[in-house]
Amino acid sequence: MKKVLLVMAMALVSALQVNAQTKIDDKELIGVWVMESMQYEGEKKTICGKESGYTQFKYYGADGEYACAQIVLTKEGKVVVMPHEYGTYTFKDGWYSEMGRTAIKDAIVWVDKTTTKGTWKNRHDIWKKRNLPDKVVKHILACCKAKNTPDDIQQAIKQNMFK
Repeated sequence: MKKVLLVMAMALVSALQVNAQTKIDDKELIGVWVMESMQYEGEKKTICGKESGYTQFKYYGADGEYACAQIVLTKEGKVVVMPHEYGTYTFKDGWYSEMGRTAIKDAIVWVDKTTTKGTWKNRHDIWKKRNLPDKVVKHILACCKAKNTPDDIQQAIKQNMFK
């Protein structure tokens, strides 16, 4: 009986430690995050960075500003920023939404204050919070903002280039 109680107590302590380790304030999301790895179900994990020549960037502003870009390092050593989205996000009590899409519970799961993991469709990601130089962050944000072509310009492009 003592062994059973001891095992139960150890399990409870372990569960409490795990819960305490992952209980991180929502505001810790604010800042720049860089993808460390991604793995589609049934495929080999891709480690992002110099070896793969690929990563992703996400920015979460204190005011709900959100930006996402893919970053590629070419064989020639050039960096290509491919803006994906620019808009807004919400994150409260584990519920996450970006770009006004339906909020998802546990799309962002805290590993610690500088690491998150999550699943998007059938891809499992790990992200690291990074301190990047302001000029890098501003450039990538500007690229993402430029992706949002104003309606009047879109219409002019359609009329003049897609006749």
